[in-house]
Amino acid sequence: MPTVSPTPITPADEHVVTAREALEPLYERLELHTDATLLSAAMEAGWPADEATKALAALRLQDALNVLRRGN
Repeated sequence: MPTVSPTPITPADEHVVTAREALEPLYERLELHTDATLLSAAMEAGWPADEATKALAALRLQDALNVLRRGN
């Protein structure tokens, strides 16, 4: 299994940025890693890249909509 190199997170007592700003670089790296892993697995299973990409986009959209609904 591929590993992700550690990304330093600023401790709360040393913050000069918001929690979101501290977490954002790690979140983006994890998202890219996850997307690459999912698309690779789908293509290895025989799915065309465009279908796999559209399916992943649909899953991300559904997840975002679910998060927004929970906030109301």
